[in-house]
Amino acid sequence: MNSFDITILRFFNQFAFRWPMFDYMTMGIEKFYFTRGLGLICLLWWIWFRRGPTMRRDREIVAATTVATFVALFVGRLLAHYLPFRVRPFANPALMMHFPSDTTKVPLVRTWSSFPSDHAMMWCAVAMGIYLASRRLGIIAFVFAIAFICLPRIYLGLHYPTDVLVGGVLGVVICLILNRDAIRRRIAAPVLDWSVRYEGVFHVAIFLLSFELASQFDELRRLSAFLWKSM
Repeated sequence: MNSFDITILRFFNQFAFRWPMFDYMTMGIEKFYFTRGLGLICLLWWIWFRRGPTMRRDREIVAATTVATFVALFVGRLLAHYLPFRVRPFANPALMMHFPSDTTKVPLVRTWSSFPSDHAMMWCAVAMGIYLASRRLGIIAFVFAIAFICLPRIYLGLHYPTDVLVGGVLGVVICLILNRDAIRRRIAAPVLDWSVRYEGVFHVAIFLLSFELASQFDELRRLSAFLWKSM
């Protein structure tokens, strides 16, 4: 365990269990779909539907950012699987710390490696895409991601600070790569074509996709975890 993680964990941990209401609020923030990412999805929809001379570019960015989010989740799961296993802080007795984690989630995440944070990867990728379309909205998106997604996961002992930091950087890099002009246009071209040719079906599909992103594919993740254990 490195001193950077230990120092930050100890700083946050000194506030744990002092104010039960704050602990419950933090656990709620980590669970609620809006604070888990739905707020950022709303900003993506705002960018998609806003009018103006940059409308096509905005929609290209939204499309490329959505793909970047999937790529970030996939890369995060690959890294967590193939890199050396890192036990979650709340399950690491060597830390000699107690975290206000919701014990109902412990059986699910205890067997998942802590490094890197796929939450940080996904939502920092989304925040970066929003920033590329609008700096003002992007700053709001990054503040939202840090305050409501990244920091609560450290406070609750679900991740080490380096898990979140590395995950966030990887998410930003993935989004920047897929939003390079040539790549972004190639990704977005069929999406924009479908949005015009099959408008009704497209909006139904994008709504369902938005829900899955906001819930971070909870159902699919649980199903994949069950199937993985059964193999």
